[in-house]
Amino acid sequence: MKHMEDEREDMRNELIEMWNLVYNQLKDAGDSLLNNDADLAREVTMRERRVNTFELKIDSDCENYIALYSPVAIDLRCVLALLRINGALERIGDFANGIARYVLDSYDAQVDDLLEEIEMREFFNDLKLMLDSTKKVFVSTNTDSLEQLYAMDDNVHKRYHTALNKIALYINHHTDEAASCISLAILTRKMERIGDHCSNIIEDIIFYIDAKVIKHEKSVKPQ
Repeated sequence: MKHMEDEREDMRNELIEMWNLVYNQLKDAGDSLLNNDADLAREVTMRERRVNTFELKIDSDCENYIALYSPVAIDLRCVLALLRINGALERIGDFANGIARYVLDSYDAQVDDLLEEIEMREFFNDLKLMLDSTKKVFVSTNTDSLEQLYAMDDNVHKRYHTALNKIALYINHHTDEAASCISLAILTRKMERIGDHCSNIIEDIIFYIDAKVIKHEKSVKPQ
């Protein structure tokens, strides 16, 4: 049915627009932290409502599509993947907002050297690359590059654990800055969770395109 295909394509385009918005939220949140830019952080928090509105709109469209067309096979996999990816993107937007809130409420210039030591800029670059690369796979419906995305996810986890170890060591030598360091550790956890959600999106893309369910099977890689 042509109308059914058109509506499915409209929903895909909506999700891509949501993806771009969330990517910009992550980018601006990172820039606000790295440059201690409170004005940019406020912009991120102000756009959070737009992210939430997008999520509700896409959820509603997907639910209406299922109710109206009773899709099967790839049509059903597509709309289910759209729902799941939409939810993951909204959570990434939440974490980006949390990073911006850190800049506004908890940023302490005393730990600037620690931000460099834990390679915060590179951490953000990895997350932005992972989020953008998953979008490109979704748009192209070509899963050949997913192996590289799994490698990115592994690298994000390594960065997180390395950052925690460096923060703990820093606290040992700067006990008066312990509270700021703990806030920074919580922030790095938010960043690690962004990587986890990108990994979940990879699983949803594989489900949609290749009809494979690899959830809870972290050792399974696309062939």
